[in-house]
Amino acid sequence: MEVLAHRMIWSLLFLCLVLTFRRHWSWLAPLVRQPRLVLGFSVSAALLSGNWFLYIWAVNSGHVIDASLGYFINPLVNIVLGFLLLHERLRPAQWLAVVIAALGVSWLTWQGHRFPWIAIVLALTFGFYGLMRKLAALGALEGLALETLLLFPLAAAYLVWTVIEGHNAFIHAPPVLRILMIAAGPITAIPLLLFAAGARRIRLSTLGLLQFIAPTLQLLLGIWMFHEPFNGARMWGFVIIWAALAFYSVEALLRNWWTEPHSAATRPAVATERP
Repeated sequence: MEVLAHRMIWSLLFLCLVLTFRRHWSWLAPLVRQPRLVLGFSVSAALLSGNWFLYIWAVNSGHVIDASLGYFINPLVNIVLGFLLLHERLRPAQWLAVVIAALGVSWLTWQGHRFPWIAIVLALTFGFYGLMRKLAALGALEGLALETLLLFPLAAAYLVWTVIEGHNAFIHAPPVLRILMIAAGPITAIPLLLFAAGARRIRLSTLGLLQFIAPTLQLLLGIWMFHEPFNGARMWGFVIIWAALAFYSVEALLRNWWTEPHSAATRPAVATERP
């Protein structure tokens, strides 16, 4: 909880520095007259903080590989949410990828005799968070600043309570640990801002492929640095889910490769005037 609270506070302070540097505070005052917008961002802030809390707990409890699985599943969760809530049409190949991934999760549940709830909850919370941000009226910087601003009172109240009770770890921590806690702010905010900015500049299929980089790094850290078990039935469950993601990604790339030249060929020519 203390790591989560520091992550909220230092993220907000970093975003405030960015907003001050850009002299971009004019968007904040009109929010007083938009309670529905603030309520929507309160929901997205709750989803984001829940996702952060579970991820922090998973990493500190020896479940790095389970956490990576959640972010491997997340792109497929986005597909299902788009179909159910945004009425987006799914191609047969996308449905097949979802079914294969569901089989992988079922395999992990059956072989491990427990439901992979860490991965599923991480995928669902971040999936619904992405949905809320897709429908939101504010941009990436403003939206994240508002979310951390809404979370700030809870985080600050919790840290004050830990100081009063005498078990605040930050006060008694060595300097290196304090620096790491403070660095959690920009380390949290910068990737989220760059992701939102990059998503507007590249194709969706490319974005989908890039989303697999982070959970791959998490998986490798879980195996090689934290020495979590990864063999036998557990590995085969991941292989099934990777097959679903590979099938989905290759199909999307081939579809873009096929449609772009044809759309360019059928686009009407633009008349040009000689000087």
